[in-house]
Amino acid sequence: MATLLEELKRRDFLQDVTPGLAERLAQGPITGYVGFDPTADSLHVGNLVPVMALAWLQRCGGTPIVVVGGGTGMVGDPSGKRSERPVLSVEQIDHNVACQRAQLTRFLRFEGPGAALVRNNADWLRPLGLMEFLRDAGKHFTVNYMLAKDSVKNRMETGISYTEFTYMLIQAYDFWHLWKTERCELQMGGSDQWGNITAGAELVSRKEGATAHGLTLPLLTTASGAKFGKSEAGAIYLDPKKTSPYRFFQFWLQSEDADVERWLRYFTFLPVEEIQALMAEQARDPGKRPAQRRLAEEMTTRIHGGDACRGVVEASRLLFGGTDLAGAGADALAVLAGEIPSARVTAAELAGLGAADALVKVGLATSRGDARRGIQGKGFSLNGAPLADGERKLGAGDLLAGRYLLLQKGKRTYALLVVEG
Repeated sequence: MATLLEELKRRDFLQDVTPGLAERLAQGPITGYVGFDPTADSLHVGNLVPVMALAWLQRCGGTPIVVVGGGTGMVGDPSGKRSERPVLSVEQIDHNVACQRAQLTRFLRFEGPGAALVRNNADWLRPLGLMEFLRDAGKHFTVNYMLAKDSVKNRMETGISYTEFTYMLIQAYDFWHLWKTERCELQMGGSDQWGNITAGAELVSRKEGATAHGLTLPLLTTASGAKFGKSEAGAIYLDPKKTSPYRFFQFWLQSEDADVERWLRYFTFLPVEEIQALMAEQARDPGKRPAQRRLAEEMTTRIHGGDACRGVVEASRLLFGGTDLAGAGADALAVLAGEIPSARVTAAELAGLGAADALVKVGLATSRGDARRGIQGKGFSLNGAPLADGERKLGAGDLLAGRYLLLQKGKRTYALLVVEG
């Protein structure tokens, strides 16, 4: 079995490590943790970087600990931030922690040998008194040591509150607490966490005379320099209420050729050799985008499940070709109804409804005259077939899956008419 460092190196998924970690991993399994910021009620795809580190730790025989920041979230980490985050209420933090915890259970095994653990640092930080904290953590660090860390240094010009200045010590306290209670020897995170992680290892060393380790992962940008995990509509969340499975699938499917191999290495468990074979196939016929399709299917299945992925794949084929519309499934059409413009009519309203009126109703035409002119110019389609008659009446025989009509303007603009009742 490969060690954690060996696996991450093979995937180019490693930034920095503390001295001696390779030797420690060679001795046997290790317990490691990652902390998650509870400022939102859903993780987004950018959070998958440290999640995958925990998953690989478990697959390499270690024990992962997910630390949700119910305590540190009351302070806010200044790392990589230009301004101080708003302080959330305890009730909002607790709500966000519960939501994130539920999402994280999809990535890690929480039973059997090496089962993942979930710990909320509110359990030990909220009861902690100021005098106790100063005794156990504060006296072990000089102000000079803290000012030298990038997370503080980068904020000196714009200003940093005392609350955020102390964040490094609070995170260090977490590491020490987990070392004491769980014998946790490793903390992992993004490269902007290096200062906080090494401060924690330093505290363990000074208080316990023991060696603790740190490992950081790359902060991701796309090949074009854009921040990873964003789309035109904003962040890509794991919560289907915030980002639908269809949009989630499309995010991965639209990966640039220059990025897709990295994303396959970082975010899937596919063997490196299989990824290389996919990229060779991609090089032979880039237009088919086999690497992007495999990435989108792997990620959507893992986050939303196989049924949701199959529905999304079929819905994509309905719009972009590759499937017979007459045989379209109700699940795929229901997916589309949530993603493209749609209008609803009763069965009685459908009877005798003209094609031109339907085009106006779904917003593809501005008026009946506009619709008739477009039909004459062969610019509109119904269920994949060009409309030829502006006076054509629609009926039950036109329905897909018993209740849908797929209308199209040009090559890429779609809308659905949905029959209710």
